Amino acid sequence: MWMVPGLALAGIVWRGDFETGNRSQYSGEQMVSSDRLLVVTNPVAQGKYALKVTVKQGDDPINSSGNRNELVYQGGEKEGSEYFYRWNVMFAPDFPSVDTWQLFTQWHHDGCCGSPPLEFYVRGEEIRMVLNDDNTIPWRTKLQRGVWHEFILHVKWSSKASTGFVELWHNKEKVLQKRSAVTMYAGQGNYLKLGLYRSDTVKQVGVVYHDGFIQATTLADVLETPTVPDAGTPVDAGTPTVDAGTPEPMPDAGEPVVPEPVDAGTPPQADSGVVSDAGTSVDAGTGGLKPPVEELPEGGDEEGAGCNSSGGSLAAVTLLGLLGLARVRRRRSR
Repeated sequence: MWMVPGLALAGIVWRGDFETGNRSQYSGEQMVSSDRLLVVTNPVAQGKYALKVTVKQGDDPINSSGNRNELVYQGGEKEGSEYFYRWNVMFAPDFPSVDTWQLFTQWHHDGCCGSPPLEFYVRGEEIRMVLNDDNTIPWRTKLQRGVWHEFILHVKWSSKASTGFVELWHNKEKVLQKRSAVTMYAGQGNYLKLGLYRSDTVKQVGVVYHDGFIQATTLADVLETPTVPDAGTPVDAGTPTVDAGTPEPMPDAGEPVVPEPVDAGTPPQADSGVVSDAGTSVDAGTGGLKPPVEELPEGGDEEGAGCNSSGGSLAAVTLLGLLGLARVRRRRSR
């Protein structure tokens, strides 16, 4: 349990905890219909409300790569800014086990193309945190379904590794010591995307719950609610639904990891598929291993898909070259 005396809450910058009973705390949505991003009363990690995110194969609200339903918050993280973020995530008992990417939180750059500087996703039976400037996975752990995962991320946003850094806690345990890192791309800002975004090859329905997101300037401020309440009767994760063969094994330090596909698209303000409805929508939903840091090899990607919503792959590569990011040839449209 966290023990932080004299919690001062003066440093809270923003809350995205759904305690308004709707999605109005966020800047916008990218969803095919309102039932894909439901504010629910059960399960919750804290307070009265949480978000239930559902993605089905074919969900493509912005006519771009992958399938998604995501909330967008334009927090405007700038060069040299430093914040703590806390949020809770639960993967449904039948969350698919697939040998491809299923992203649930990302801080995306406001350029059109390339993978975001920092992201969290599931692949197979692992949860991973990825830094895309140097293609590294500084932290990973075994995926557990039907339980709340609490994340606290400390970031200094910078395009220079000599200035920027990341630090991470998972379920109240510090799992990543402060690590120098490029956390944003030169000349660009970052913004938050929360929900579920995955390869369009995944056939099964995917459900993820999010709760309690808070952004602040001190660790004490994000620990305003120091304990995560019991989500109710433990859920039996059962045998995961498997698609595309056996999930990838937990790699050892010497095993190369293939980079994820590239995220490319238009900024959310320009996406005609962004739905602006933030009304109340209540649904009674259903209720580590720490391998060493692994360097991702540079080069081609079998899953790589160039920009397909903002001028084609050639324009995307040209833009990435101008940004000094041509080696980040990985995932997705925004």
